[in-house]
Amino acid sequence: MDILPEIEHRTILAGLNTGVSTEEFEHSMDELKELAKACNMTVVGIFTQNLPSPVAATYIGSGKIAQIREQLTLQEADTVIFDEMLSPIQLRNLADELDAVILDRTSLILRIFRERARTKEAMLQVELADLQYKLPRLLGLHSSLSRQGGGSGSLSNKGAGETKLELDRRYIEKRISQLRQALETVAKERNVTRSSREQSGLPRVALVGYTNAGKSTVMNWMLDSFSDSSDKKVLEKDMLFATLDTTIRKITPGNSNPPFLLSDTVGFINKLPHSLVKAFHSTLEEVSYADIILHIIDASDEHCNEHIRVTEETLKELDASGIPCIYVYNKAERIMSTGKLPYIQGDKIYLSAKEKIGIDALLRLLYQKLFEMQGKCEFLFPLSRGDILNTLFQNAVILESEYRENGIYCSCICSLREKKRFEQYIVRNNAT
Repeated sequence: MDILPEIEHRTILAGLNTGVSTEEFEHSMDELKELAKACNMTVVGIFTQNLPSPVAATYIGSGKIAQIREQLTLQEADTVIFDEMLSPIQLRNLADELDAVILDRTSLILRIFRERARTKEAMLQVELADLQYKLPRLLGLHSSLSRQGGGSGSLSNKGAGETKLELDRRYIEKRISQLRQALETVAKERNVTRSSREQSGLPRVALVGYTNAGKSTVMNWMLDSFSDSSDKKVLEKDMLFATLDTTIRKITPGNSNPPFLLSDTVGFINKLPHSLVKAFHSTLEEVSYADIILHIIDASDEHCNEHIRVTEETLKELDASGIPCIYVYNKAERIMSTGKLPYIQGDKIYLSAKEKIGIDALLRLLYQKLFEMQGKCEFLFPLSRGDILNTLFQNAVILESEYRENGIYCSCICSLREKKRFEQYIVRNNAT
């Protein structure tokens, strides 16, 4: 039941406000509309209702259901999307009442992830999360699906997505077990690769942030500025969840600044399904191994503070909340004159990746943060170990080096990993 880009799918959105502020509720509905667009759907109607709590059987009231049913006919729509996760019984009853495909926010996000997954690992992760969501909802999904049977050019019961819906519970549970085993194998391979990177001693910097804040734009900006490998650029598009896979690139700024590894992964969003966070944990945990986090924020979004909160909560879930962080307010050209950019305030920097304003200032702030975590060290290596000096030239800031009668002297600012790696050769260890 995958949504095909060449077919227009007309959908109605439905939301229930059970007590949050009007502004917060409207923002959530606006975001749901953007998610629908990202899934190649045309929104032809939006219905909202205020209730103290959801209706147990149908989520919304009977009067609102009647209004939506009428609008489905008038607009020739085939789908209704609800802003919260529906229970299995709500899903089944709404499908019976509305005679349409019923989606909730979670299933919509899963659908987007399913369409965007490209690597083997991402496909496995999305399939696992998708099946975990569908397993307790099989009856409701079958009911919804049956209403589309025999249709042509609509959400008909054809394709791989629909085939998965028709699997019985036993088969789905078996498939979930297989997917977990496959992901464990991929995770072991990832750990080997991660160990190799750790041995390099390069600082690790992670890009995180709300979806569509500009993480991929910042990544490509770095690659354009400090790499001649254009084929290593990542997909950059103005839409929610444009990229899902973790990308790691080596950035070499030069000018006595050591290179570092920069990682970019899937963006976060409010009400991100827990099953997705869990399924993507091996991918997202790359953030927890970072030395510094660059938290990319859309400075022009009036809800950016809420986006920061959501991102920080997700980082906490990934055990990455204690990592030093720089807050990068991107798209700042939309709220202030470019002549005032870049603007630095403590651990915050306002810049424009699109206009390529502020990369040098960002690097200065990044290295300042790195140096705060590092320290000045003096080493004396055996004359036969010139290879160590070469390693430090690649991974540290060299202050002084010379060959002496009793060995190779080197004064540098290096990471704690480098200190530990070559601690037997340390002659003096000072704070920065």
